[in-house]
Amino acid sequence: MGRTPGTRPTLARVAELAGVSVSTASLAFSGAGPITAETRDKVLAAAAELGYTGPNPLGRQLRSGRSGIVGVVLGNQPGRAFRDPVAVKVLDGLVEVLGARGLGVLLIPGVPRHDTEPAVVDPLVDSAAMDVAVLVWGVVGADPTLDALQRRGVPVVIGEGRAVEGAALVDLTDRAGTADAVRHLRELGHTRIAEITLPFGAGERSGPVDAARLAQVEFTPARHRSAGVRDVVEPVISWETPASLVEHGRDAATEILGTWVPAAERPTAVVAHSDLLAAGAVIAARELGLRVPEDVSIAGFDGLDLPWLSPDVLTSVHQPLRAKGAALGHAVLAALAGEEPTTTTLDVTLVPGTTTGPAPAG
Repeated sequence: MGRTPGTRPTLARVAELAGVSVSTASLAFSGAGPITAETRDKVLAAAAELGYTGPNPLGRQLRSGRSGIVGVVLGNQPGRAFRDPVAVKVLDGLVEVLGARGLGVLLIPGVPRHDTEPAVVDPLVDSAAMDVAVLVWGVVGADPTLDALQRRGVPVVIGEGRAVEGAALVDLTDRAGTADAVRHLRELGHTRIAEITLPFGAGERSGPVDAARLAQVEFTPARHRSAGVRDVVEPVISWETPASLVEHGRDAATEILGTWVPAAERPTAVVAHSDLLAAGAVIAARELGLRVPEDVSIAGFDGLDLPWLSPDVLTSVHQPLRAKGAALGHAVLAALAGEEPTTTTLDVTLVPGTTTGPAPAG
């Protein structure tokens, strides 16, 4: 009873060929419900003979009331995410979990926000079909993207940020991890320690951080990591960057080590909020004729493999990037199952490399 030329195979014809009911045949494709492996194999064999590839996705969506799509909100410049190995590894872990459950991903730009302009959410946030939204980089201040999703009743999962009522959260022990990096520098004899920070909020700002700016920090990873530094020492200078990119770390370190601070007061160590910023600091130190770590020690955060920085290997606080993405994916599955949102906290670990050493004498 093979496929008749010019006809489209249907689930009913598959069920007839397999000798089962239509509902049983449907269960064979859904992967759920009371059906034996023998019966499932019979249904799938019949489907293969007829050239039937499965239920119509649109019809399945209409019956379930779900789109099968998870919205993933990236930063306000999505192109940067694909230059950042941290983002790529987190997305890998997330997509691996979602893909195994047949869920698709829609990448959505975050809100471009500037101090002098009103925040406008991307049209996809207001209109795109999605069953759950993942805010990969957390919630920044009064977040219009979060507001729009909550108005629509879309469940939300938040990655590394402040907790929001009704939303699942995947967080890191990054404050403690950053404090461990600074203690490591102190144990090596460093007392003049500078800080290169992630952005504190909107506005693409670059420059030194004073007490007023520190009080305005919105971006939670920057808040946590800055607090971790200050749990151990008050930095001699703190420099905010527009984004976690190598060039921003290089620019900040050039100011800190070569321009902004007098040579006699130059920091002997720099702690950066990300490995890309720390790598930029290593490059700046080399360009200024400083030896790493003999003249200046540099520590980062993330635990990235950066072979192009050879022969140096960054001292870094390692975070479980793929596991973080997977945890976000499992939080999505929990939301789809109607479970109460929970907070998952992942530990980070300091791993010394070649970029930190004893403080120089004098």
